[in-house]
Amino acid sequence: MAEATSTAGGTIAVLADDLMWASRLVAAVERTGAQAARLSTQEQLETVLLAASEAEAEVGPETTAAGGGQPRLLGVVVDLGGRRYDGTAAVARAVAARQRVIAVAQHDDQPTRKRALEAGALRVFSYAKLFTDGPQVIERWLAAEGPLERRA
Repeated sequence: MAEATSTAGGTIAVLADDLMWASRLVAAVERTGAQAARLSTQEQLETVLLAASEAEAEVGPETTAAGGGQPRLLGVVVDLGGRRYDGTAAVARAVAARQRVIAVAQHDDQPTRKRALEAGALRVFSYAKLFTDGPQVIERWLAAEGPLERRA
């Protein structure tokens, strides 16, 4: 069984521009004990990824708020149904920044789900799954994946 990854002092970015789903995803993240950074545009995602990269370069990937640094970015949740951004491109960008990514989409939208997986999402969940089991899904995702290996 995988060792649990602590969410204390960590942040999960939630990219979703639909108010209802953004609120639900943020609540699921917060119920795990992590901080949620609610984002609604590609530009906001870029800002968060850049800040995470700069913080890691300065103090190392394992630093948390308890250790004196900014809360480290634990991963990104992308709503693939966003209208103000390209969900698949957002997944690819976060993966390129060495972030763990899960996504959420309509259960019957197989082409979108496939594109997100090809872009590097670790899993694509249905809206219903994240609505009913959000905190447990997020906790399992973090525990199963563990820290990403950082490339030089």
